[in-house]
Amino acid sequence: MSRKIEILDTTLRDGAQSRGISFSVEDKCAIAATLDSLGVDLIELGNPASSPREAEVFSRVGRFAVSRACAFGSTRRKDGHAADDLRPLAASGAPVAVIFGKAWLYHVREVLGTTPDENLRMISDSVAWLRAQGMRVIFDAEHYFDGAREDAAYAHEALSAALSAGAETVVLCDTNGGAFPDEIARRVGEACAVTGGRIGIHCHDDCGCAVASTIAAVQAGAVHVQGTLLGFGERCGNANLSAVIPNLQLKLGFSCIPDDAMAGLTFAARRVADVSNISLYKNMPYVGSNAFTHKAGMHADGIYKSTRTFEHIDPALVGNSRRVVTSELAGRNLILRKLQSIAPGLTKDSPQTQALLEQLKSREQEGYTFEAADASFELMARRAIGRCRKHFEMLFYKTIGEYPVPHDNPAAAIVKVRVDGRDALEAGEGNGPVNALDDALRRALTRFYPRLDESYLSDFKVRVLNPEAATAAVTRVLMTSTDGKNTWSTVGVSGDILEACRIALEDAIEYKLMLDDKEKLTHV
Repeated sequence: MSRKIEILDTTLRDGAQSRGISFSVEDKCAIAATLDSLGVDLIELGNPASSPREAEVFSRVGRFAVSRACAFGSTRRKDGHAADDLRPLAASGAPVAVIFGKAWLYHVREVLGTTPDENLRMISDSVAWLRAQGMRVIFDAEHYFDGAREDAAYAHEALSAALSAGAETVVLCDTNGGAFPDEIARRVGEACAVTGGRIGIHCHDDCGCAVASTIAAVQAGAVHVQGTLLGFGERCGNANLSAVIPNLQLKLGFSCIPDDAMAGLTFAARRVADVSNISLYKNMPYVGSNAFTHKAGMHADGIYKSTRTFEHIDPALVGNSRRVVTSELAGRNLILRKLQSIAPGLTKDSPQTQALLEQLKSREQEGYTFEAADASFELMARRAIGRCRKHFEMLFYKTIGEYPVPHDNPAAAIVKVRVDGRDALEAGEGNGPVNALDDALRRALTRFYPRLDESYLSDFKVRVLNPEAATAAVTRVLMTSTDGKNTWSTVGVSGDILEACRIALEDAIEYKLMLDDKEKLTHV
């Protein structure tokens, strides 16, 4: 039977200390629900004593389906009383309290300004009072590894004080994030042997070792892991649970979350990123969009023959998917496989296959890249084999800017389109010519295709391909669009930046309309 590792997610507390992260009450509730659906054991909601907004989170969240809520706080103040200082934790309604205290004598003297004995009493009094209120207690031994280097005996005393008072788990915190995995493993092993209690681990990523150190701690005997789902947190962040969990469960055989929840890992990661208003790092292990993406012709060909050749796990295990991107490195076999998904009867010797390969290489010579623009590639392929309906024709567009710039919507655009022989002329405005062009084009087309309103641009990137040409340089534009269910990317290249945007924008709209056509066919 696999050993159970208890997972505590601190995205809503430690993660909220990350620069650029600001959670509303609604954000916290949405992320908590996502973590609950993933099946993590414990969700640290925050410190209910820190602000009325934090206290509101506890009242709004209520009970989870799987997870248990944790209220976070410190030990009582020096020379204070636990009943006075810790009452907000007990009143929060959370079944679990996570309290931190000092395990480093330097901090006891210089930060708390108290004696070693009083610090130990602060720990034991706090744990005992919370236990008397019926709460489960987890003790975070702050700066444990720094403290153990200076005085290992005192660091052990801090752990023992918490355990003797009734703490369920004592957590060794690499608060400064400076310990290496070998030291983490050694100190965890020592703590397990000396205390005989349940040991947890909390690592920061200041030297880039948080995930490795967390895994080393578990292998050395830790049974409780703390981190944030996407790794963001104070300074360089925390242990990234979206890497820790599958590493422990899929690679090492530990049990972290329910087996049937593992396939929801990628969805949960992307959901938390969306609510946190950040872009999920593409190269993030397991859940990033590049985690199972293949480009080079030999690698792509190998993947089609056997996925084991260049993938360490099946991406479906974590809810991710395989992508084989199209580039000039691709051979005929790769192009053929993509074409066969559109026209199954084609072979590698078909004229369409060779023609598309030549077109691909020619377009990339112009500056196009399709490795991040699958939608544009699919449209190009469908056009090449006559399997693409043209939903509209752009007859004319004009953009207008102003100087001095007014406060709102400084640009306007006029667009004329033709759909099935009918013309439509519309104007739009926006915060720049591209925004205005997008607005005008959608206004013109939604009268024919109402569902176009479902989609919008979610990302926009501009790359100057030959900067030595200065203002005459060729520009490549990548646009990512979504309708809430599907996400797709398109590309446009031109010496005129607005024309490059127009090309990518037209492809983005055409692809959405093609997706809608496919959906209609499946319901016929």
